[in-house]
Amino acid sequence: MFTSLAILAYQLLLCSPALVAGGGTDFVRPQVRVTTTFADFDARIMDHWGGGGGKFVTISKDSKHPFQGRTFGGAKRKEIRGTRAYGSGYPYGVGNQSTIASRPFPFGVWPLYWDQNFMESSEYGPQYDAIRPGGFLAYAPLRTTKDHFNVTENEVYYAVGDRESLLLTMISYVTWCHVAPAWPSKFDPTSPNSTIKLENVIQYFRASSFALASPAYNNTLARTSISDTRDSTPLPEAMEHSPFRKCIDEVTENALAIVNKPPDHRLSGILISVFFSTGFFVIVALAYMLCAIFCILLAIRKWLWSGPLSYLSKLKERMFPDPEIKRREMEAIKEARRREISYESYP
Repeated sequence: MFTSLAILAYQLLLCSPALVAGGGTDFVRPQVRVTTTFADFDARIMDHWGGGGGKFVTISKDSKHPFQGRTFGGAKRKEIRGTRAYGSGYPYGVGNQSTIASRPFPFGVWPLYWDQNFMESSEYGPQYDAIRPGGFLAYAPLRTTKDHFNVTENEVYYAVGDRESLLLTMISYVTWCHVAPAWPSKFDPTSPNSTIKLENVIQYFRASSFALASPAYNNTLARTSISDTRDSTPLPEAMEHSPFRKCIDEVTENALAIVNKPPDHRLSGILISVFFSTGFFVIVALAYMLCAIFCILLAIRKWLWSGPLSYLSKLKERMFPDPEIKRREMEAIKEARRREISYESYP
């Protein structure tokens, strides 16, 4: 298990820029880059565990993007939760509840699409997989063991969403819910042999762009309820009260990557302006302060050497004279005495 987790973590580093700006090696929250225009390669970042928010932006009309003119971003983490109805979880931009076509992307990601062009979702179909934020649609099984949760033998759920969001969230599933690490597989919701069907979804997140599902659940109202309703077939009692299901549900709600706030260029401009308008005076003041400190230190040094330190040096010499100096002084005294004696004995 630990080997698989290490491989997943390595893949996580490859698929998202976790080592960031300035050539540093500080690890930050894993991220997904969302590019919406070729005009200036403007991009926004989707953060794993990010808070979202900020103002929404519009996909530039000179970008040649298939959804040019639509807004994206601005939604907050607390608005990420939908219901079991496809098309739920939009904090803004919902006009016709019976279709998901022409809607904005409040969390930066396009919604899932389903078979039979359900609610005109083929607008976000496989023809645009190459530019779908986070990559093509994928799914992964979520299993645990009785060592951590009181689960039934066949209790398994599936996470469905874009590939990178799924990889990022898998790390959190493994960490917090003891999920057995699993590589995602490409998801084709239009295939009659698909493991996951529209009726199997137990919870939508992030404006219906990510979902948790279980083949053991069949929502008979999935194709008749509209996106703003909570009408659905109740979950089986064991699934409803499953601690494991609640764990992966909470982790998805808190960890799923969403687009973050745009950078505040105005604040950068203000800071630069303030620096250049006041920087010269600040530099002069600092230079003056450093000179004053240097002069004070010189004065203190001079006083120490001419006062206390000089006295201590002389005291040391008196108390602990140098033996060599003492020997020379004694020889000088003996020599002087010898001369005096020699003078006195002269006839």
